[in-house]
Amino acid sequence: MSGNYERIYAAVRRIPEGRVATYGQVARLAGLPRHARQVGYALHALPDGSDVPWQRVVNAQGAVSPRSVPGFEDQQRVLLIREGVVFAPSGRIPLARYQWGRKVPAPEAGPPPTAPGKNRVSRGAGRR
Repeated sequence: MSGNYERIYAAVRRIPEGRVATYGQVARLAGLPRHARQVGYALHALPDGSDVPWQRVVNAQGAVSPRSVPGFEDQQRVLLIREGVVFAPSGRIPLARYQWGRKVPAPEAGPPPTAPGKNRVSRGAGRR
């Protein structure tokens, strides 16, 4: 087994239950930036019964990637649902909520209030 695969497996083992990471994110964590496909190859090469939580790796859109083996996508969805991951009606995982290492966005707020008379441009500003 290649050293790169071992680095990838170590990165995937760090993803907590109930969270997901993208192939590209795992590649970066493994020290292999721009090698997202290699993550896919490594996960495909996992032996049966491995302790690597492969189901926690999804594509950049938060979707389960298609597999050549029938039923694997359904199995991945079931495993993630058991971990508490909720899929949107589109079939994708809301990465803003479930992506590991991503900060949950704060509610949107309006611009900060300004004191009266501030941020005004005088009539002659910018003219010469």
